[in-house]
Amino acid sequence: MNVLVVDNYEQLSERACSIISRHIQSNPTSVLGLATGSTPLGTYKELINEYEQGRVDFQKVRTLNLDEYAGLGPDHPQSYRVFMQDHLFKYVNIDQANTYIPDGKANHLENECVRYEQIIENMGPPDLQLLGIGENGHIGFNEPGSSFSSETHIVELASSTREANARFFSSIEKVPNYAITMGIRSILKSKKIVLLASGERKAAAIERLLSGDVNEEFPASALNHHDDVTLIVDREAYKQIETKG
Repeated sequence: MNVLVVDNYEQLSERACSIISRHIQSNPTSVLGLATGSTPLGTYKELINEYEQGRVDFQKVRTLNLDEYAGLGPDHPQSYRVFMQDHLFKYVNIDQANTYIPDGKANHLENECVRYEQIIENMGPPDLQLLGIGENGHIGFNEPGSSFSSETHIVELASSTREANARFFSSIEKVPNYAITMGIRSILKSKKIVLLASGERKAAAIERLLSGDVNEEFPASALNHHDDVTLIVDREAYKQIETKG
């Protein structure tokens, strides 16, 4: 795992944007795996700026999002489809038909999981997958105990994950209990992975990730099995490593 330690969130976002931009420039038909949540927001803002400056072209890029809340349709204000529209897609020249996110309102969620995994197989796997990491080590919505051999599946969200995401809803009761997520095996199919971690709340997770212990109780540890992972981490999230060093 290649570890890039930066001073702050702004530098983290700039560095992630630089990696993604260079990737698109070298491969204009790239398949990008995208993440939601607070951590990638700065990266998406930087990518919009790169597009506006004429330095990156999304016209032929295709995207695969990691996950979606079960029960939320693509028009729901807290759906990840709306999130991606509001924070990236509507500001760049990407073809909306080339942006893929699981359908949380599908009549048969199990069938939707099979359909989405087939899309991953047909399109990808992602040339570059962007990831965040949860305080409990989740990647995508793969909670502790998720099988490393899992593909796209339905997951019950941990209470800590629902509490962390409650800030995006009017109350924690509004946060769905279930989600559709790419499985860990699905994620590990990606050719290159960029993992972002920012803030003191992620420090314990980063310390555990870099300990080298690989365990299904800490889903992000599966990334130690991948050949091309770049961790971009700010000093607040890296502080427990630096303190020990």
